Amino acid sequence: MKNKIVILLPFLLALAFACGVWFCGAFKFSGPLPQQPSKISEILQLIEREYVEDINIDSLTNDFLPDLFEKLDPHSSYISSEAYRDLTDPIRGSFEGIGVQFNIQNDTVVIVQVIHGGPSERLNILAGDRIVTVNDTVIAGNGITNEKTVKLLKGPSGTKVKVGIKRNGVEDLIPFEITRGAIPITSIDASYMIDDKTGYVSLNCFSQTTYDEFMEAVSKLRSQGMKNIIVDLRENGGGLLYTVVDLSNEFLEEGDIIVFTKGRNSQPEYYKADGMGTCKDLKIAVLVNEYSASASEIFAGAMQDNSRGIVVGRRTYGKGCVNEDFTLHDSSVIRLTIKKFYTPSGRCIQKPYNGSLTDYDRELVDRYARGELLDADSINFPDSLRYTTRSGKVVYGGGGIMPDVFVPMKEKSYSPLFWNLSSRGIIHNFAFAFSDKHRQSLKTQSKDEIVSFTEKNATVEDLLKFAKTCGVEVSEKLNTEEYALAKKFICCYVVRNILSDQEFLELFNSDDATILKALEELEKQGS
Repeated sequence: MKNKIVILLPFLLALAFACGVWFCGAFKFSGPLPQQPSKISEILQLIEREYVEDINIDSLTNDFLPDLFEKLDPHSSYISSEAYRDLTDPIRGSFEGIGVQFNIQNDTVVIVQVIHGGPSERLNILAGDRIVTVNDTVIAGNGITNEKTVKLLKGPSGTKVKVGIKRNGVEDLIPFEITRGAIPITSIDASYMIDDKTGYVSLNCFSQTTYDEFMEAVSKLRSQGMKNIIVDLRENGGGLLYTVVDLSNEFLEEGDIIVFTKGRNSQPEYYKADGMGTCKDLKIAVLVNEYSASASEIFAGAMQDNSRGIVVGRRTYGKGCVNEDFTLHDSSVIRLTIKKFYTPSGRCIQKPYNGSLTDYDRELVDRYARGELLDADSINFPDSLRYTTRSGKVVYGGGGIMPDVFVPMKEKSYSPLFWNLSSRGIIHNFAFAFSDKHRQSLKTQSKDEIVSFTEKNATVEDLLKFAKTCGVEVSEKLNTEEYALAKKFICCYVVRNILSDQEFLELFNSDDATILKALEELEKQGS
């Protein structure tokens, strides 16, 4: 689930993100590789046959293969069979389980949201329910973790799991036997009208279901008067090549290049629009930031290089590799970079790699250090990275997509108290406890009514009292800006806990600088 709340230097997440933008451009599956003699196979056979101690060759292989692939590039990798399914769930657009989102609160699994269309919804399991037992074993109060909970609840379709639910107002545990099933993963976090003519669609990935979801959202927004569209790809790590090609095709004229690929052993392959798109009449703004990668960059580059739409935000991540998956005999997977993506003007999306994974992972931190994320004047490109689009617009390469309109990241020096409240999840936990206490009365209220009730009854003073019970020292006061921000966060979190991510984003985006800039730029273009 995408959360656009960025309080302070998000680069703590850079390493995790760099390892996480693995989504395949081609996403092809190949059969087992033909066995061929090699030095590696000879060495392993020798160890297995002659080494003085018994050794698990599979385990040994699993340990050294990641280091081997690191020598190639950051996006080629070895993936164990156990890890592969979890990695591909978001791309397939579904996974198998009971269909709930949960948090661990006070050593108890608390259901935050029941996924629409899943097995738990059909059994009338509710947000706010506590899972106390799983298969007759008490999990509450036993050091339960997110990872353990997922292992207990997730499983193949058709299998059953018994849970004991504690529900507010009900004295005894409520027993449920849940038959696991396919749980849809939506790639659209929110779609709504920002004003009377501008629609907003937030995409978190490009999966197998994204195109249909997007077109359904467009249809809905058109019925509400949409003439302009803002496509938010911030924090979107990418996805499937055919999905982003299909989506880009909706906005482009016949013959427009969407993207092309080049590899060491292959001729350039061009993906072009067929002219049959249904969104060619919409003015479009694409929102990106340093965490927009892969397919997100293809879409933004296609709109920018074809002078079709305006790109707003900050330079994207720079993940432009076409990865192909080769399945081995034990169902583990070797993911190899076989080509690179290029925008219509010829820019390579992939940022440089000097052979050091550490340097590659630190690249976003380096951008911040040299001021690129804070000040447009600090961004300079050599002439060698200058490209010209078909319409004569100058764009720049070097990895990633540089937006047409730069919006700096907010740099704030927050007090230690506010930092503790936000980074330790105190605001989030306070909002959840408040939501849980008033869930029955709030669940029938509108977003505006929930905000009004929360502003009156969940004060920042109450938050600070709650923080003390969590071990946070409250020896200072929040300044005016921090106080207002804390109030906003409380209201936003309560809305999400009671309603959904859609209403949460509507509320949180109301003063978003990048969205406001996109609206301003669309207005400049006229009707």
